Amino acid sequence: MPDALVEVQDLQIHFPTQDGLVKAVDGVSFSLDRGRTLGIVGESGSGKSVTSLGIMGLHQGSKAQISGHIRLDGEELVGAPPARMRELRGNKVAMIFQDPLSSLHPYYKVGNQIIEAYRIHNDVSKKVARKHAIDLLGRVGIPQPEVRVDDYPHQFSGGMRQRAMIAMALSCDPELLIADEPTTALDVTVQAQILDLISDLQAEFGSAVVIITHDLGVVAEMAERVVVMYAGRKVEEAAVKDLFRRPRHPYTAGLLNSIPKLGATRGRAEPPRLTEIPGMVPSLKDAIVGCAFAPRCPYVTDRCRQEAPAFDAKAPGHFAACFESERVVRA
Repeated sequence: MPDALVEVQDLQIHFPTQDGLVKAVDGVSFSLDRGRTLGIVGESGSGKSVTSLGIMGLHQGSKAQISGHIRLDGEELVGAPPARMRELRGNKVAMIFQDPLSSLHPYYKVGNQIIEAYRIHNDVSKKVARKHAIDLLGRVGIPQPEVRVDDYPHQFSGGMRQRAMIAMALSCDPELLIADEPTTALDVTVQAQILDLISDLQAEFGSAVVIITHDLGVVAEMAERVVVMYAGRKVEEAAVKDLFRRPRHPYTAGLLNSIPKLGATRGRAEPPRLTEIPGMVPSLKDAIVGCAFAPRCPYVTDRCRQEAPAFDAKAPGHFAACFESERVVRA
C-alpha cells in the first residue's frame, strides 16, 4: 500500500491482571491513506482508545503485552525505542484527548504548554514559539489569542479548552491526527464547530485523521471509511455510505437503530421508543467461544455460539465477521 500513511496489522494489546489476561485489542487491522479520515466506533470497552494509545506508543512502560504491527509511513512502531516514540509524538503523530481539562496541566498557562510542545521538536527561541502559539490559538477560533495565550486552562470554557488542545496537537503539523471522542461533554452547537474546525485544519495541513467515537453521527459527518469494533475485535469495515445504507453485522445495525430519526415524532402523541441492544459487552478476561456478539444477537444460531466467524468480504469494499450477514436489516 504505497499511499498508506498508517498500517495496523493483527494488533493485539493484552493486559495481565490478578483476575486474568484482559484482551483489550485482539487482532485488529486497518490502514489509512494520507489526507483521509477513518472513523473507529464502538461502545465503551470495545478497544477503540486502547488501539489509539498503541499507535501513539503510550503503552510503553506499562505491563501491556503488544504484538502485531503498527507502521507509520513505513516505520515499525511496535517495539520502537521510547526515545524514538518521543521524537514521533507531536511531530509526526498527535492526539486530541477525550478530556481537555485533565489533559492540560492546570498549573501552567495554555500558551506555555503549546510553546513547550513546539520547542521540543523545533530549535526556535521562546519568542518565536510564543508567536506560533498565538497564531495557532487564533487559527482554531479562540478570540483575542494574544491575551488568552496567558490564561490558565480553568479560565477557558469546555469548547475553548478543546480548541486549545487542537492547537497543541497541530503545533508541529503532524501527518497523522488522532481525535479520541473530541466532542464528548460539549453541547451540540460547539460539537459542530469542533468537527468543522478539524475538517478545515485537515484540509489546510493535509493530515490523515482517525476519529474515535461511539457517536455514528460524528462518523457520518467526518469520515470516509469506518471500522466498527466490539469486545476488542473488528466486526465490520466499509465506506461510510455503504455501512449506513446496508450494515452487514447485527451489532452495527443495533448501533444505527438506536439513533433518533429526524421527523420520527411527527404526528405521534408520544415519541417513539429508541431501539436498544439487549445485554452487556462480554468480559474481556473470559475466553470467548464463538461470536462475541452471540449472546446479544437477534439472528444468533447454534453455529454462532460454537464457531467464531471469519472477517471476510460481504460486498466490494465491505467486510464483516458474521455468518448471518444477509439477514441483517436496519430498522
